[in-house]
Amino acid sequence: MTAGTAAGDVVGPEDLDRAVHGDGLRVHLQPILDLTRATVVGYEALARFDGPVTSPEVWFDAAHACGRAAELEAAAVRAALSRRAELPPMRFLTVNVSPDVLSDPVMQQVWREAAPLRGVVVELTEQRRFDEREVQAELTALRAAGAFIAIDDTGSGYAGLHRLLVVRPHFIKIDRGLVAGVDQDEGKRALIEMLGIFGNRVDAWLLAEGIETPEELEALMQLGVPLGQGYLLGRPTAEPVAPSAEAVRQVLAHRRVHHDGEGLGPLLERVPTAPDVASAHAVVAREGVDLVVVVDADHGPVSTVCSAGHVEPVREAGLRLHVDTPLHEAARRAIVRTPVLRFRPLVCIDAQGRLAGIVRMERLVEALAQPAAG
Repeated sequence: MTAGTAAGDVVGPEDLDRAVHGDGLRVHLQPILDLTRATVVGYEALARFDGPVTSPEVWFDAAHACGRAAELEAAAVRAALSRRAELPPMRFLTVNVSPDVLSDPVMQQVWREAAPLRGVVVELTEQRRFDEREVQAELTALRAAGAFIAIDDTGSGYAGLHRLLVVRPHFIKIDRGLVAGVDQDEGKRALIEMLGIFGNRVDAWLLAEGIETPEELEALMQLGVPLGQGYLLGRPTAEPVAPSAEAVRQVLAHRRVHHDGEGLGPLLERVPTAPDVASAHAVVAREGVDLVVVVDADHGPVSTVCSAGHVEPVREAGLRLHVDTPLHEAARRAIVRTPVLRFRPLVCIDAQGRLAGIVRMERLVEALAQPAAG
């Protein structure tokens, strides 16, 4: 018997008719924490259903069995996106979508109604197999509308790693299967560490879900996983809530003991910004500066424009780093860039993805050399 059902309880056609029109379909929000600062940076929207059958899995399986998966998922995503205005400022919202319904007209209509999609993370769920190459057009359109892409980690084996390479998500989610007991399993720790290295190289954030014990949280923080969610940090609730006080205390205590200095913060340099490339060129000419950062409506860095006229996309060129990145890791990230970009300034962002400033490679090298000189 599936959780949320009892003998004789099934999801029938009439139930689905009501749900696809939003009747009896609700959304709960689970907080996602920055595991360095113990602050909420986003929420995952989770579908909830009224009635004798409450298990979302049962509902979505029933919809899939009778060819109404796209309708029900579209209704759930529409309900989730309607909650955006309730979130605190500068918090992202994650919505779950099966890749096989991305191209369906009813789902496409939801995206059009909700555009622009800034601050929305579209998480590709993995309940059913899919060919990542077949959804590239839909993912490109979502990115163009301002959305971020997340993918559940299937990192055990070639197929999962190949999917990460093809999709190049903004977020890689580490599911409960890897998180459970990670504090006692060296194999799991090694796999998460490998995913962290991969995420750093392709500019993707790791997000561990299903954190349920203080020991799991401690192990993930030791591995440098930047984001987390789970019952220990905060349960799904009808309204957006703060994280649990116990989790906040543990994260802050870990930071005091283990945090590697202040990351790139002390090396930050403020630079002019512009809303588009043409305006950035104008700032360079007018003010005589050597670098301008083009930012989007949420003040997130998009590209850089230098005095020589070169335009470099921040994400694709591997120029972007979190402001809390340790110095040695920042240097390692910089040195694997292509030779022409290797010594370009690093563009730093805060936990909400906003521009914090730039770090010039000269200052980074000098900071790394200081302990040896002392």
